[in-house]
This record gives sequence, structure tokens and C-alpha cells, in this order.
Amino acid sequence: MSKINLESSSDMHVEAARVQQQIKDYLGLRSSDLMFEYTVHDGKTKLDLITINPRHNQSFLLNSVTGSDKVDALKKMWDYVQNFKEKENSYTIQWVTKSDSELHTSYFRASNILDALEKLYYGRDRNTITVFSVVLNPIS
Repeated sequence: MSKINLESSSDMHVEAARVQQQIKDYLGLRSSDLMFEYTVHDGKTKLDLITINPRHNQSFLLNSVTGSDKVDALKKMWDYVQNFKEKENSYTIQWVTKSDSELHTSYFRASNILDALEKLYYGRDRNTITVFSVVLNPIS
């Protein structure tokens, strides 16, 4: 019986790796510019997809999904990345870190301004970033 569990477990890892690669390829990002962060809570798997901007070396949340397991969460994320440009608004945020005086410009897809700011602030102390502007970009 343990052999069956090992096979299904290894198949799950193979499938997870395949979908992760599919997402990276679709987004056109290098492995070093994209992180898949998993947490399990109450038997559900939450996946945070994080992008890393190599120019200013900051990370931002692209999206979060929750699934029944790692593969389910990845498949939901795959559905999201294929459709988010049509379903979410585009925002431009200009910001600066407390330790740096250079003004940065970042672009986010989100359902509203608050969600765009949450993606900017993801994983960091809000007091370390000053936001100068948030603009809803025109629909092209």
C-alpha cells in the first residue's frame, strides 16, 4: 500500500512542477523572478504567487488562491494567469522605500485600488514604503 501512496505522491509533485513551469512560461518570467509560496491552514492549501522585480530587487504579490491541495491551488492559479488581464484593472503605483530616495513605478492588476495596494505591501511593513500615486490606467 505504501508503494501506491509514494507513486501518487510523486505524481502529485510531477504535476505540481509541470503546472508551475506552465505558469512561468506563460508569464514569460525567469525562475528567479517568480516564487510559489504555499501555506496550509485548516486542511486547505493557500498559494501566493510572488514576482520579484530584478531592477529594484523588490517582491510583490501577483495573486493568492486557495485549493484543496498544492496541485488544485496551482491549477486555480493557472486559470487566473490566463485570464487576469481581461478581468482585472491595471494600476500604476509610484512609490519609494524609506531606505532609498529613488522613485519607483510598478504596475499591478487588481479588482480595485485597495487590492493593488495590498499587492504592493505584501510581506512588508507598510511603514517602509511611501506611496506617491496610484492611477487606474485607461483600458486599451
